[in-house]
Amino acid sequence: MNIQQSAIKIRFAVKFVQAMKRLNKRRGMTMSMSTRYRATRAAACASMASAVGPQRAWSRAVLRKTKRRRFQAISKKRRLINPRREKLQEEDLRGLVPGGKGMEYCSLLSETAHYIKCLQAQIQVMSDILNHHSSSLN
Repeated sequence: MNIQQSAIKIRFAVKFVQAMKRLNKRRGMTMSMSTRYRATRAAACASMASAVGPQRAWSRAVLRKTKRRRFQAISKKRRLINPRREKLQEEDLRGLVPGGKGMEYCSLLSETAHYIKCLQAQIQVMSDILNHHSSSLN
């Protein structure tokens, strides 16, 4: 892991924990599991985009969407990918990467690679938070 990825993980962790604290204060424990899931997912997406900053097209797209729906969960309808195809088609990729519809193909590939790295970092940090929380309860 390089220094830049470490910095993104740390910024994401701080922003995500802050977002979860705000979510818990605002809504309490009375929300349904599906609503809590959507709100947590939205907080994770917004926190990662904020940690990366506006220099990447996918993070700008997420940040714009977050500003439009400040207090709502981010719910983007995505086309299902046919599992029989060997490779993703360009249009499928555009639908998966935030802001991908307006990118040139080369930019799309670069943004996709960065987006995947950030999603991996997000998963790692969230797993670490969960493991730490679970072990502190025992």
